Amino acid sequence: MLSLDGSPLDRGRITRVARFGEPVSMTSEAWARVAAAHRAAERAAGRGPVYGRNTGVGANRDVAAGVDGHGRRLLRSHAAAGGAPLPEDAVRAMLVVRINQIAVGGSGVSPRTTRALLRMLNTGALPEVREHGGVGTGDLAALAGTGLALLGERPASAPWVPMGRFPGTDALALVSSNALTIGRAALVVADLEPLLRVATVTTALSALACRANPEAFSAEAARAAVAPGAATVARDLRELMGPVRPARVQDSFGFRAAPQVQGVVVDALADLAAHVGALTATAQENPLVVGEGVVHHGGFHMAALTLRLDALRLALAQAAPALLGRLRALSDPEVTRLPAFLATGSAGSSGTMIVEYTAASAYGVLRAAAAPASLETVVLSRGAEEDASFAPLAVRQSETATTALRTLLACELLTSLRALAMRGSDTAVFHRAWHAFRAQGGGDADTDDRDLQADLDAAERALPQLGAPPVPRSDPVPERSEASGF
Repeated sequence: MLSLDGSPLDRGRITRVARFGEPVSMTSEAWARVAAAHRAAERAAGRGPVYGRNTGVGANRDVAAGVDGHGRRLLRSHAAAGGAPLPEDAVRAMLVVRINQIAVGGSGVSPRTTRALLRMLNTGALPEVREHGGVGTGDLAALAGTGLALLGERPASAPWVPMGRFPGTDALALVSSNALTIGRAALVVADLEPLLRVATVTTALSALACRANPEAFSAEAARAAVAPGAATVARDLRELMGPVRPARVQDSFGFRAAPQVQGVVVDALADLAAHVGALTATAQENPLVVGEGVVHHGGFHMAALTLRLDALRLALAQAAPALLGRLRALSDPEVTRLPAFLATGSAGSSGTMIVEYTAASAYGVLRAAAAPASLETVVLSRGAEEDASFAPLAVRQSETATTALRTLLACELLTSLRALAMRGSDTAVFHRAWHAFRAQGGGDADTDDRDLQADLDAAERALPQLGAPPVPRSDPVPERSEASGF
């Protein structure tokens, strides 16, 4: 069980709750902070105007709100959203992040509502959360809809007993959060980390197939990049490839600059992961309860998160052309000394030609997703809110880029394995990748023109296994001459 105390949540803990249903509780210290903040917020509202508790919101911020039913009206009026429902793991990530934020003790959300959120998460009675409803200044529609589900005014995904009496002053305190965006960003980090490890594996396989010069992966070359990620990628490539007798003095950029372009992605992901973890443990609610008073502020603006998500996607888009360059090299008999397109059938056979087209299609999607969301803005609520970070858009684009990256890596894995199987390789990285590929149903030995869909699907299914430790070879690896089949 994950016991929340308001300290940072890494992507691993969020993923265990979001995707594997790990139950959640809160520490006694966190409960004490929640109760104290709620009492302080109530007292502050008794002394004067407190945004959303005894006033309207947005352009209505200077309008005194009636006590009766104000909270329910606020939830109802802010719950409409558009687009398709988000997957369950995104909703669960939102809930665990929101509960942990409340545990920090700055929201003023009552213990009663916090207990209901915990029960909702642990029983799997989840609200429906739709794609469009936030612009990076609070996931208002998602959390207002969650509030209505708590009250039984909206359905949940499993049987749910409404929480009953709802403290009306909890309404704005509940929705004043970017928990959905932060939770989804954590899942992006969790998905990309293993894919970056896979990218190093597929790069090594391609380099071995093309007999690339390993000097480009030396520690000396990595230091010249002045980027920690480049040194990490270069070290991993050296360890994966082992000794290589290069075919050329100098290779194309797809090999020669691989540590540099992949290292930028490694660094951008590390920066994003650290920022997301900090956001899960920061009270950013407006107003923020501090001691016996409240502070009205704009700390909920997600400009910093958007910029980091943008940087990550731009780094991915910058690295992808190197992968396409390696695919071109694998198809070129001048580079591999293997048949063109790794085809051994009749003259003019296309072999793996279509795989390059598939990769290019995925690259187009990844590049389009790299458009900076931080360039967007909007003016809302009669001009009271004249800027927005569009962090939810940045997360959606990052999810799209992650999906496209999987396809790109599958294309490189399939093509490099075919080249190495034709050439014959006894390297550990090849045996490990071949075993993962075969375990997913790939590896048809026929290199005549045929439908490669099953092999490409198997390559994509094999990607998660490539981050695991090497396994003993139990599947025979073909021993082929340069002109023989796959």
